[in-house]
Amino acid sequence: MIKTLEQAIAEVAALPDADQEQIGRQLLSHVEKLRGLREELDKGISSLDAGKGSAVDIDEFIRNKSK
Repeated sequence: MIKTLEQAIAEVAALPDADQEQIGRQLLSHVEKLRGLREELDKGISSLDAGKGSAVDIDEFIRNKSK
């Protein structure tokens, strides 16, 4: 395990049980979100590698996202 994560777990272990539970739930949620983002990125990369990409007008994209 990475040293920073080991240090964080040791610090959390010193907290009250309720705080440990809350931090554990937040960490699991964060990891699930990261896993989902990684899956979406992998799909996008595979799509681009298969030649399924298309040009995008970045200004139009930003306008549509801000609506």
